[in-house]
Amino acid sequence: MANRDNAELVFAPLGGVGEIGMNFALYGYGPADAREWIIVDVGVTFPDTAHPGVDLILPDTRFIEENLDGLRGIVITHAHEDHYGALLDIWPKLKVPVWMTPFTAGLLEAKRQGEQNAPKIPATVYRAGEKFTIGPFEIEAIPVAHSIPEPMSLAITTPAGTVIHTGDWKIDPAPTIGPMTDEARFRAYGDKGVLALICDSTNALREGDSPSEVAVGEGLKGVIEKAKGRVAVTTFSSNVGRIISIARAARDTGRQCLVLGRSLKRVIDVATELGYMDGLPEFIAEEDYGFIPRENLVIICTGSQGEPLAALAKLSRDEMKSVALTAGDTVVFSSRTIPGNEKAILEIKNRLIDLGMKIIEDGDALVHVSGHPRRSELRKMYEWVRPQIGVPVHGEAAHLVAQGSLMSMSGIGQVAQVRDGDMLRLWPGPATIIDQVPFGRLYKDGYLIGTDQAMGIRDRRKLSYAGHVAVNVVLDEKYELAGDPDLVAIGVAEADASGETLEDLMLDAAIGAVDSIPRQRRKDLDLVQEAVRRAVRGAANEAWGKKPLVTVFVTR
Repeated sequence: MANRDNAELVFAPLGGVGEIGMNFALYGYGPADAREWIIVDVGVTFPDTAHPGVDLILPDTRFIEENLDGLRGIVITHAHEDHYGALLDIWPKLKVPVWMTPFTAGLLEAKRQGEQNAPKIPATVYRAGEKFTIGPFEIEAIPVAHSIPEPMSLAITTPAGTVIHTGDWKIDPAPTIGPMTDEARFRAYGDKGVLALICDSTNALREGDSPSEVAVGEGLKGVIEKAKGRVAVTTFSSNVGRIISIARAARDTGRQCLVLGRSLKRVIDVATELGYMDGLPEFIAEEDYGFIPRENLVIICTGSQGEPLAALAKLSRDEMKSVALTAGDTVVFSSRTIPGNEKAILEIKNRLIDLGMKIIEDGDALVHVSGHPRRSELRKMYEWVRPQIGVPVHGEAAHLVAQGSLMSMSGIGQVAQVRDGDMLRLWPGPATIIDQVPFGRLYKDGYLIGTDQAMGIRDRRKLSYAGHVAVNVVLDEKYELAGDPDLVAIGVAEADASGETLEDLMLDAAIGAVDSIPRQRRKDLDLVQEAVRRAVRGAANEAWGKKPLVTVFVTR
């Protein structure tokens, strides 16, 4: 194809490549100085103990903000938080049209109503099989199976050729709710010729094929049938197919179903409006809980990742107003553990075991299946699409490298390993990283969003390790100490090994620091301030082995 206008097709991920979550991909077409862009997915990731107080972690979108003139739109593949969760926070900076499926639009609206000052985002709704055009990009939505309603792969066509952006997908011969992965459309594109396959790597380390959702439903039914008391099942709130599997298993074993957890109820409301819950018995109300015999009840609840305020955690602490579990009940984890949540989940399991519950998880029975393709499914996708270039995305380094080598072994001629911030030229010429663009993380902290520095998270982390000491030094007109300094220590050990209080040691160090400065030089209050700060930190470190944050005020 002639390349008269110096046009290029580039792919630049700002999140989700080299990490799990926070998926954010950019596609650019045109000459380097006048590219037109689309964004595919605007996801979040979740904070851990290294981010005290942080609510959400968002991708840093500086690069595309600096190229707003060329940004033509945003396409959301599905409504998982790691693919659409940053939209309400990031859209006001971009203000471009957004395309999403009916379920995603419904969930976004429900979420918007629950958030203070959330923007109303004008969304164009698209459905499986539909085609739409954004700037130079012609897009077809190809339905795939995943663990949420209406997941889509995107076939993105420009004059450079077609790129298949898989989003999250797997092959499920028997999903609880559709769609099945549309093999015929992928094959049709493969027959026409595909430039590049940008492919989900989450399960690239697992051999074989994923079990079907219907098989999981059978597994759950078997567990519920055997259970003597109540059965509580926790799962991801967005997994409508799994919620239906649990509700059907309850119905088929003669039990009624109760739902606990705000996010589950929100998802069920949207799914009900769109007809996904048709044919299921109604869920019972919380206040009717006490009237249902133990052996006739299944509870579907939030909290599969150990979230301390979710329904399962409250049940494990017996903190729910009208619902409680008792010894002999069964708790089923119909979910996988997201890395980083192991400890929180283990604490809840231990509390439940102490209360006399029986715990059943993935290793005990078929009660969960991932929404991502294993290696045999990946090979099938390569065979259908037959791309010139393979690009592993959605995963940590181990997943990306594993899929990269599988692509090479499966006969894909070029495999490009990229990470967040790499700009990969897909066309013309061989796939090459041609640039590094700014990328990173922003932190949603209360009502504000900013870097870890701007949000004070670095200092907060230090505070969580070694506390804070505030010292107020007052000098008289002769630059002598006007009485002892005031010292307040928070989160600092009380006494050293010999029983001497740390506050006294630090106070002595502060006085010693002032006394050691010749009187003439005490006129430099900044010098006094820094001398006292160092002395106080040094005294704490000598006695305690830790250096607290120290703030010193010097006044005359």
